Amino acid sequence: MISPAGVRGVWLRNDLENFQKRLKALDTKVNQEGIILTEEQISALEKIKETKEAHGEIETHHPGFLGSQDTYLVGTVKGIGRIYQQTFIDTYCRIAMVKLYTDKTAISAADLLNDKVIPFFEKENIKLHRIIPFLLKNAPFMQNIFVDKI
Repeated sequence: MISPAGVRGVWLRNDLENFQKRLKALDTKVNQEGIILTEEQISALEKIKETKEAHGEIETHHPGFLGSQDTYLVGTVKGIGRIYQQTFIDTYCRIAMVKLYTDKTAISAADLLNDKVIPFFEKENIKLHRIIPFLLKNAPFMQNIFVDKI
């Protein structure tokens, strides 16, 4: 018989100290070795996936797999007007690129990609697969621009 402290020690040595890490390790093992899961294990994996989706988490597999772009109103400057920030974030490695504009248009969104994002990924020799607008309801002009591969 192994004591609870002994089990905890094994979990800590293997970086499995919380339930989510253990589920992630289980999912990895299933994908690599094709083991058969019990009903309880399948239920736990499905529950954690639903929780992640409910909190807006997206599963990505490598840099460049999925990028997210959004527009944010920074504020108003006297004599210039409204200032908007275009933001691009790689959802895997969390690299962010931003640029400020005086308008909130598709041209500004495309300019960020052409000026900062695409050159960066090309320089790093990373293929950029997909870009999605962060909030479609707040950026209807982006809905049909970045829906598939660049």
